[in-house]
Amino acid sequence: MERKDTLYATAQIDIAGFRFDKSVVDVFPDMIQRSVPGYATIISMTGTMAERYAQPNSRCYDLGCSLGASTIAIRDGINVPGCEIIAVDNSPDMIRHCRQVLRTEKSATPVTLLCEDIQKLEFRNASLVVLNFTLQFVPLPQRDGLMQKISRDLRPGGALVLSEKIRFDHPQHDRLMLELHHDFKRANGYSDLEISQKRSALEEVLVPETPQAHRERIKTAGFSSVDLWFQCFNFASFVAIK
Repeated sequence: MERKDTLYATAQIDIAGFRFDKSVVDVFPDMIQRSVPGYATIISMTGTMAERYAQPNSRCYDLGCSLGASTIAIRDGINVPGCEIIAVDNSPDMIRHCRQVLRTEKSATPVTLLCEDIQKLEFRNASLVVLNFTLQFVPLPQRDGLMQKISRDLRPGGALVLSEKIRFDHPQHDRLMLELHHDFKRANGYSDLEISQKRSALEEVLVPETPQAHRERIKTAGFSSVDLWFQCFNFASFVAIK
């Protein structure tokens, strides 16, 4: 049974940095649905991207796979033979739970789960690479190198799906999007205390960038095109083609 997220419902004297440990894993489905506007749409369309861009006899990578929502969407979307999905997360608790989730989902497309740092991977024979709310947790100085490696290893005609929390250059607009996001969380049952404490926990861990910064990094890495296909408040998803 899905557990409700109450991790920040009680006042905490010392708020530690956010970690994807067992306490988060146990409430993650509820947490992300109530915290990320448009999450279900992004996951659904990730499967549609797999249907369009997964190439025969290739690999599809789900980087930061958490509990496997994107992995399952990719697997359901693949309609060509010989594909394999590589799902990667650096949280042992996430990988352990993801393995249990995938056991309940039967499919002919094999999935390999890896508990590794995505920056150490080689993306061999890749036709699709998905980072749904993952790059934002990679240290800023290391993001360019990761994107360049993905672009280098991606097959011609392959695609990147990148979903992120974003910020905006204009302070007033940035503040508006942040306030609208907080309104969204309140509407989903989070208290002001929960919103404030989780924001403090994420402050040094999740570092958002502007849409322009993402576009420039992706283009510089060697992708032929990049488009913003989804945005709701300060959450967005891009699709880039090699």
